[in-house]
Amino acid sequence: MTDRILVFYGSYRSDRRGIRLADFLVRSFRERGADAELIDAKQVGLPMLDRMYKEYPPGEAPATMEQLAGKIRAADAFVFVTGEYNWGQQPGLKNLTDHFLEEWYWRPTAIASYSAGRLAGAHASVAWHGTLSEMGMVVVSSTLTVGSIGQSLDEAGEPIGEGGSALARTFPRFADDLAWWTGAAREQKKRVAPPY
Repeated sequence: MTDRILVFYGSYRSDRRGIRLADFLVRSFRERGADAELIDAKQVGLPMLDRMYKEYPPGEAPATMEQLAGKIRAADAFVFVTGEYNWGQQPGLKNLTDHFLEEWYWRPTAIASYSAGRLAGAHASVAWHGTLSEMGMVVVSSTLTVGSIGQSLDEAGEPIGEGGSALARTFPRFADDLAWWTGAAREQKKRVAPPY
């Protein structure tokens, strides 16, 4: 069975280098046979959180939110691609994520972080781990970290230089870990319905 993976990216900046990592991941998961789709928070364009999806009466949520809720519910796994802003999470990605709750439950997720510097978004990765766990996802132990993003991936999301070589070497284990948990969750759901 083909894994349906949503890759979330959340920078709203005009010079978005992290999109290179998101593009690399979508392409790389597809090359492994997954059905991967990029969800770009800037393109989705949800407003600052006022009402969560579940707070709308059935059929009354904005069309964009309704469509995204359906994609989240239909997905087998998620990947969050995150930059680091002052040791924290990107507000655009956090805002998109907070519009939903139950839609995320009982699925594995992985975190890929990046930065222009050498710390590769490690602080944001740690912050996301707790947030995603609280929202009902199982965060896999493998992570990807890409420092010096502009020197590690070209504009097409192709690995370049030493950083790109490191990314190409570490991606297979990252993807294998997510695939294992995705398969485990799928089999468990066949045996036992989620408790709520």
